[in-house]
Amino acid sequence: MTAVAEAGPEPGADSEAEPGVPAADPDRPARRRGVAPLLTAGLLAALAALALVSAGIGAYAIPVGDVLGSVLHRAGLGGAELDRVAESVLWNVRLPRVVLAVLVGASLGCAGALMQGVFGNPLAEPGVIGISSGAAVGAVASIALGLSFFGNWTVTACAFVAGLATVLLVYALSRSGGRTEVVTLILTGIAVNAFAGALIGLCVFFADNAQITQITFWQLGSLAQATWPKVLAVLPCALAGLLIAPFYARKLDLLALGERPARHLGVDVERLRLVLVLVVALLTAAAVAVAGIITFVGLLVPHLLRMAAGPGHRFLVPGSALGGAVVLVAGDLAARTVAQPAELPLGVLTALLGSPFFFWLLRRTRRRQGGWA
Repeated sequence: MTAVAEAGPEPGADSEAEPGVPAADPDRPARRRGVAPLLTAGLLAALAALALVSAGIGAYAIPVGDVLGSVLHRAGLGGAELDRVAESVLWNVRLPRVVLAVLVGASLGCAGALMQGVFGNPLAEPGVIGISSGAAVGAVASIALGLSFFGNWTVTACAFVAGLATVLLVYALSRSGGRTEVVTLILTGIAVNAFAGALIGLCVFFADNAQITQITFWQLGSLAQATWPKVLAVLPCALAGLLIAPFYARKLDLLALGERPARHLGVDVERLRLVLVLVVALLTAAAVAVAGIITFVGLLVPHLLRMAAGPGHRFLVPGSALGGAVVLVAGDLAARTVAQPAELPLGVLTALLGSPFFFWLLRRTRRRQGGWA
C-alpha cells in the first residue's frame, strides 16, 4: 500500500524514459490519439462476441446463431423464437448473468479510472478508500444477524448503504482545514479497511454454519445468483455513475498537472475530488452489493488502456468501462466453464490472474522511477 501512496506520476508518460533510453518520439501523442478509436471499436466487438458466446455456453448448450436469433426476435428485428426450454435457459439464466457481468465490470473499470485520476496514481483502485470492505461489512452483518426487512434484497441494500457510508466516513476523517490530502485519504482508507476486516471477523465468529457458508460465498465474489431483479437493482446506480463520469474527464486531465496548476486553471480541486469519490462509491458499492468482492478489475483495466492509448481521460474513463465489461464477461465465462460441473468463484479467479500482473506493474513502475525513495 505504501507503493500506492508514493508511486507518483503515471508510468508510460513521455517524461519517464528509462536511463539510457532515447528521448520520446514527438509523434507519439498523435499516434496514441489514433489508437483510441481502434481500441474502442475492438472492445465493443469483443464485448458483443463474448456476450453471445457466454449466453450460449453451459450445461445446456445453445448455438450462437440461435442466441442472436432469439435476441433479434425479442427486439422485433426478425430472428426466430427458440424452443421452450432453450428460451427459458437463455432469458432466465444466461442473459441476466451476462448483463449483470457487463454492468458490474463497467462499474468497476470506470471506478478504477476515476480513482487513479483523482489520486494522480496508476496504482490506486476503488478498494483503497474502503468502499469494498465497507460494503462487505454491511452484507456480512446482515447475514450474520439474520436481517430480513427488505426480503431477498436485504443483503444487497445493506451492502450498498454501508459502502456509501464508509466512503463518506473516510472522506470526513481525512478532511482538515477545509482540504483533503491524497496521502491522508489513503492512510485513512487503510485504517478503515483494517477495522472493517475486524468487524467481518467478528460477524463470522458469531455466525452459524449456514450463515458462514453464505458469507464465504459472498466474499469470494460470484454472479451465479444473477437475476433480472438484481440487474434492475444495479442498473440505476451504474448508469448514473457511468453517465456522470465522462463529464469530468477534462478536469481530471488538468488535475494530472498537479493541484496548484489545476487551481490556477479554474478547477475546484476539493469539489472535484468529493464529487468523483462519491461517483466511485456509487459505482463500486452497487457492484459489490450484487456480485460480492471482485478485485483487480478497477486496477488493471485502466492501467492497460493507459499504456496503450495514453493518459487522456476522455478515452480512459469510457474505455475503462468497456474494458471492465469485457474482462468480467470473459472472467465469468471462464469461472463457470474451466472446472465444470463446478464453478470457480469469480473474485478468486480475477485475483489469481490479477496478482501476478500487479507484481509486474509494481516492479515496472519502481524501475522507471529509480526506486520509491
